[in-house]
Amino acid sequence: MARILVVDDQGTVRDLCVRMLSVRGHTIIQADGGLDAVRQYTLAQPDAVLLDVMMPGIDGLATLAELRKIDPEVKVTMLTSTSERGTVMRALQLGARDYILKPFHGRRLAEAVEKLVATEQ
Repeated sequence: MARILVVDDQGTVRDLCVRMLSVRGHTIIQADGGLDAVRQYTLAQPDAVLLDVMMPGIDGLATLAELRKIDPEVKVTMLTSTSERGTVMRALQLGARDYILKPFHGRRLAEAVEKLVATEQ
């Protein structure tokens, strides 16, 4: 299975992702913000990233841009509580492959991760 980096400033969201994805055999690496995400990505080299959009400090869009500098082929799905079209479009333009609206269901999360890790570089 895949190694997934889950980046969210809310521990409850990270914990939920861990529970939902661990039972499917994935290994989860956690980061609580953008700087931590860049560090964890560099150290762990995960197969995919679930990345929150709204975080204090470095937001998800800036984090995505930094991750793409490290790895232009990084596989990212954004987690967002906003359905603001401009934010979603910007994330997709920056290279995100999908987005999930919070609150999300386990099935949607699992499907997004499976699609993300199955995509070719």
